[in-house]
Amino acid sequence: MAEKHNVFISHYGEDEPHLDRLRERLHTIGCEVRNSSIEKKNYRKDKVEDATIAAELRSHINWAGTFIVMIGEHTYERPWVNYEIRYAARQGKTIVGIYEYGCKDSVELPEAYKRYGGSPLGWNSLEKLDDIIRGQVPAPEAPDSSPAGPIFNIIRIVCK
Repeated sequence: MAEKHNVFISHYGEDEPHLDRLRERLHTIGCEVRNSSIEKKNYRKDKVEDATIAAELRSHINWAGTFIVMIGEHTYERPWVNYEIRYAARQGKTIVGIYEYGCKDSVELPEAYKRYGGSPLGWNSLEKLDDIIRGQVPAPEAPDSSPAGPIFNIIRIVCK
């Protein structure tokens, strides 16, 4: 039987069909996940205060060992996704980005992910996620799962 991993999958609510596919793909590669993210289909019907939502998200992220961000075309626009990433970083969680299926072109990464996330994985590289959960660091990838080039935006500050 596959080892179970507690994860939180941060995502844009409109991308939930991809969330279900992600869980299925992870299961087929032997990675049994128990996802604690809040799905749109489980939203409360009545209005909920932002403080209540934030508290619920924090408790779900605290429970998870690994934090996954499902990166799609509009993920970077979602304020709750950035909130979740920042909170996960403060908790010392492993933060993994996974490009949604079909994201062949460049998509914008959420601001918080640019600051706190690792190298995102392409949809076709999900077998690497099990290694990441166990603490191994993969090489950077582009959205189509090809190797990503080097990062040249390093800023050097000289103090006198």
